[in-house]
Parts: sequence; structure tokens; C-alpha cells
Amino acid sequence: MTATIINGTAIGQAIRDELKAEVADLKARGVTPGLTVVIVGDDPASQMYVRMKGKAADELGMQSDTIRLPTTVSEPELLALVDRLNADPTVHGILVQSPLPKPLNFDRVVNRLGPAKDVDGFHPVNVGLVVRGDRTAFRPCTPAGVIELLVRSGVDPRGRHAVVVGRSMIVGRPVANMLLQDVPGGNATVTICHTKTTDLTRYTREADILVVAAGRPEVVSGAMIKPGAVVIDVGVNRVDDPGSEKGYRLVGDVAFAEAKDVASAITPVPGGVGPMTIAMLMKNTVQAARQALAA
Repeated sequence: MTATIINGTAIGQAIRDELKAEVADLKARGVTPGLTVVIVGDDPASQMYVRMKGKAADELGMQSDTIRLPTTVSEPELLALVDRLNADPTVHGILVQSPLPKPLNFDRVVNRLGPAKDVDGFHPVNVGLVVRGDRTAFRPCTPAGVIELLVRSGVDPRGRHAVVVGRSMIVGRPVANMLLQDVPGGNATVTICHTKTTDLTRYTREADILVVAAGRPEVVSGAMIKPGAVVIDVGVNRVDDPGSEKGYRLVGDVAFAEAKDVASAITPVPGGVGPMTIAMLMKNTVQAARQALAA
């Protein structure tokens, strides 16, 4: 068996193409969806992600702004900036890029965001509303992207056993919750595994749908996957590779070379979940603008 490759780049682009029409409609009604990204410091990975987000917003015809702050910024100064953005009617979505350098507290900053502008979906109000199944809430971008990958690939979780490896508030727990909900892309029977799970293979081998967000390179081998399972690899890890031009290569949390010969469908790394995260951020921002117009 050779797995079908679930192409996140193509699916993400399809979502962006759909959003172009929504943005054009909003602009015709006098509203240009606006996204402001706040980044503190000069972490190379964060800088790259921010550039990609800005480029995606520009391509959709949205208003895109990036506010770059030095690592010396104080938390009161950062919170005051969030307050100004909350009060700005031209800003529909606010994203504070993580991680924040110490001693800044990411949770305190996120909690200061207005829930109606929290397009990353991390504010406690949005977390709670997502758990309740409220579709006006903003779903965290990566978990929402996982669900979109399944739905748009023709994978129906209804009645199937989904196993999620990882329990973070960023991916593991929210994606498990979404898989449980009585909506398209939901209605699965869900098991969550984590660092204290004993005999991880016992659970992964039972999964019809396996979502791996462990944050550890290639922790799930081909032998740990049920033949014919659908595998969604959320991980992106940089591992040393002296033979490559950059001296490293990117791998997922799943050993792709082994897994593709066992699974029925699988996401690659890169080109799988990653492009979906940015596409869903754009979708949340457009949703925020639409909801602001209706308010």
C-alpha cells in the first residue's frame, strides 16, 4: 500500500481562493478586513511566519500591518498596544506572535485581546465557545486546518476512532474537541494520548484517524500505525543533516518514509498542515470582519 498524499498546500490555496470573493464582497460593502500582527524580538522562525502571514493577507486584498517591538518592551507597554488595537475599528484581527521573550507572559497578553478580534482562537472566551460548538467563535488555526484537511480530502470522521497524540492547548485538546462535535468533520470517537500514556502503540494501532502533535521528531513509526489509517502529521522539527545544503532538514512527528507504506492517506512535512494554519488565520480574520459589520 502506498498512501495518498494529502496536499495541504493545494487545499490551503483553495481556501484562499474562496476567501478572495468574500474579501471583495466585504470591500464592496465598505469594510476591508484588517489583520495586525504583533511580534516581539527577532526570532528567525517567528519572523518567517509573520512574513508569510502578511503576504497571504496582502494577496487576498486585506489590510495587513505588522508591529515589530524590541525585546526590551515592557509588559505594560505591550498591553497598552493591545488596548489601542482593540479600540481601532479598522483592525478586525489581532495576532500576537508566540513565543514571547521572557519575562513577558503570553497568557496575560492573549487574555487582554478582545475576543471578537482574537483570530488565533486562544482567548479563554473563544476556547469555551469552541468547546460549546458555537460557530461564531474563532477556532484555533492549526486544529481548524486539520479538520479542513480531513473534510476536503473526503475523510469523514463520523463513527471512526480518532487518536490524538498530544494534549497541548494549541493543537491536541482543541482538535480532539472538534473531532467530537456533531458537525461535518466531527462525530468521531476520540482518544487523547500524551507523555504519560503507557504503551502508546496500543492506542495508535487502533486509530482509524491518527493526528500526531507530539512535538518530537518521528516519534510515531510505521509499525505504530494501523494499516489503512489516515495520518495527519502536525509536527515540524528541524533535524541535523550534514548532507543537505542548509545542514538540516524538516521532518514531522511521524516517520513519513515508513508510514506512507502503511497508511491509506497521509500529510507530508512540509506541505501538509503548515499551509492550512495560515489559510485558517485568513479565514478567521474575514469572519471577524463579517461579524463586526453585522454587529
